[in-house]
Amino acid sequence: MTTWNLEGNQHHVLMCNGSSCMRKGGEEVTQAIREEITARNMDEVVHTSRTRCNGRCKGACVVIVYPEGAWYEEVDVDLARKIVGEHLENGQVVEHALSYVTTEKGMEPRNNRTVGIDKVKEPSC
Repeated sequence: MTTWNLEGNQHHVLMCNGSSCMRKGGEEVTQAIREEITARNMDEVVHTSRTRCNGRCKGACVVIVYPEGAWYEEVDVDLARKIVGEHLENGQVVEHALSYVTTEKGMEPRNNRTVGIDKVKEPSC
């Protein structure tokens, strides 16, 4: 296994490779992001990681960009390239594709995406 030196990295991109995302082109999205990062000579400032399920399967493919905490849904190859160019290179979040973004108040939904079920359930009496 490789241990990368992450010093100087400005972004961490998490690309879901869970089963729902993989059925909707997750491998192609992963490769498009990595190829676009390389083509733009950004390998030294952007680190990528494949993940397993991120729990947002209805919005497959899911890509998350930190430190902004921007959660993108329904990512295809074209949107993947746009995320690299607009968000990672130019600092402009691709607003129309966001499902959640991290703010000082915590995670906030965007664009009327599926909110999902609550993780904490009220105890029944």
